[in-house]
Amino acid sequence: MASILTAKKVTKRFGGLVAVNSVDFEIPEKSIVSIIGPNGAGKTTFFNCITGFNKPDEGEILFEGTPIQKLRPDQISRLGIARTYQNIRLFAEMTALENILVGQHIFLHASWLSAVLGTPNVVKEEQGALDEAKRLLDFVDLTGHGDTLARNLPYGAQRRLEIARALATKPKLLLLDEPSAGMNPRESEDLTVFIRRLRDALGITVLLIEHHMRVVMGISEHITVLDYGEKIAEGSPKEIQSNPRVIEAYLGRGAATEGMETAHERHQKKAG
Repeated sequence: MASILTAKKVTKRFGGLVAVNSVDFEIPEKSIVSIIGPNGAGKTTFFNCITGFNKPDEGEILFEGTPIQKLRPDQISRLGIARTYQNIRLFAEMTALENILVGQHIFLHASWLSAVLGTPNVVKEEQGALDEAKRLLDFVDLTGHGDTLARNLPYGAQRRLEIARALATKPKLLLLDEPSAGMNPRESEDLTVFIRRLRDALGITVLLIEHHMRVVMGISEHITVLDYGEKIAEGSPKEIQSNPRVIEAYLGRGAATEGMETAHERHQKKAG
């Protein structure tokens, strides 16, 4: 299967800190891939390099064969890459429908004068945007909540709304940064089903950073592991789950004989 995104020797430094160190990475088209690793492993920095918020100091990132490492975030978005964030970044005082409409701004072409005059083209464009926003609300199971302020939605619904706003940019590749953060087990299970539906129904390639091992192991077709900015392992969920170097990165030496999921969850409980 062809790769939709390829990273070659990507390196990002912040002063003397090497946050991402010569990382090679590939995402097959229409796959679901996860990046995992301990806190500070460089996962979000790598996401930021893909989406243009950080410019790599070295290396190359190709999206459908086009180099993107020097492009601005808006240019990368227009090519077909969208993302969400670990901390929800909705416009809290805007409605669910308005939040999705914001995501469509890159496709609206009316001038300010045409908007003021309310020309037929503007009316047609605005109606098309509204229809698409309603369709996306339905897709993320928020039918009937278009007029609800984003801050009044339940947490899981806010997560889905943020994804709907990202979908409004018509992405081919969707990056999800810890989408299950703060969710209860039922919400996490629903999210797993929803992410799979994104791929199956829309044909979108999904790349996620995730700490919740049940989500990672339950949905990923391929997993890459970072530690101190370096790629230390990659493979299927089964291969990663039993990889001694991965377990050591999470839990330290001496833990490599334990099951990764059980040990990691115990570590998370202690940290909490």
